[in-house]
Amino acid sequence: MKTLLAILLLAPIAFAQAQNDTTVSPQVQPDRHVTFRIRAPKASEVTINGDWMPPRTQEKLSKDESGVWSITLGPLEPGIAIYNFVVDGVAIPDPVNPKMKLRARTSASLVEVPGDGTELWLPHDVPHGLVELNYIPSKALGGQTREVRVYTPPAYHQDASKTYPILYLLHGSNDTAAGWTDVGRAHYILDNLIAQKKAVPMIIVMPWGHAVPFGEPQQNNTKLFEQFLLEDAMQMIEKNYRVAPGRENRAIVGLSMGGGQAIQIGLGHLELFSAVGSFSGAIPGDFATRFKTLLDDPQGTNQKLHLFFIACGRQDGLFPRSRQLADTLEANHINHVFAPSEGLHNYAVWRLYLSKVAPMLFQADQQKTQ
Repeated sequence: MKTLLAILLLAPIAFAQAQNDTTVSPQVQPDRHVTFRIRAPKASEVTINGDWMPPRTQEKLSKDESGVWSITLGPLEPGIAIYNFVVDGVAIPDPVNPKMKLRARTSASLVEVPGDGTELWLPHDVPHGLVELNYIPSKALGGQTREVRVYTPPAYHQDASKTYPILYLLHGSNDTAAGWTDVGRAHYILDNLIAQKKAVPMIIVMPWGHAVPFGEPQQNNTKLFEQFLLEDAMQMIEKNYRVAPGRENRAIVGLSMGGGQAIQIGLGHLELFSAVGSFSGAIPGDFATRFKTLLDDPQGTNQKLHLFFIACGRQDGLFPRSRQLADTLEANHINHVFAPSEGLHNYAVWRLYLSKVAPMLFQADQQKTQ
């Protein structure tokens, strides 16, 4: 009841801001410090939460005489960051910032901090692919229609006879199918890598990974999502797009929750996938027992698994799980790439990891066909 009352009290504030608020927020400085502001004259406390902060961390804003709360933070890393305000205990996006980050539950705001202009996630003067929205009816999910975003590389529509390998790219918990394009900028990263001839042109499929309502047990979600991906999405996507046949032309990679999903689905179906990647992944706690057969047969596993990529930021709470996974693979002689970095649990590192793993995908198979 208190939360509902707080929302009702904040509604007039948000409406007034939408109509005539001249507050500037966020304001990015040349030195990458950012000032965040919100007009809330009747609020008693305002804090800000950003994905560049350690988990469960908030910074307090100060109020001026006109009722505008503000704080300057930074310098922030170049790229797109996610943040929201908490006004008297209620989390809200920045009311005057039109750049929104929709999530499975609640919403937030985005701030883009410029770098030196060479970053791979920027739209450079190169040929660009397309991102198409597909709406797929799912038998596995009781007839629900699910959004799936599909990136096709720049030359896709120039030669109707050419087929392409396919990457299934999964998002994290509380995200949507738009996460990898709106914040991860996967389409620009691939455009630039392809233009630099560092990555093979590929199709990228970005489905919505919450098969059950957000907040329900993850085990149930992964099981149903696997059914949706394999029985509904994969069949429809690979029927309607020019996908090169065979497991050698199929990879699955994900971040956080999606990293755990990629491992469970990819390693559980090596008849379908030849490459698996986990960024800051929610590694299954029972990995060693779940995949004992693969660990006990390193020669057979290595013949099937062309790439097993694992990356995580050292300041991420999930880092020990990635480290342990890499150690387990090493002890069992399973070929893998472990690429730890500095960083937290955010898209700042996930954009970096995608730029590292994309050039590794399908290269050997591409060379065999040339």
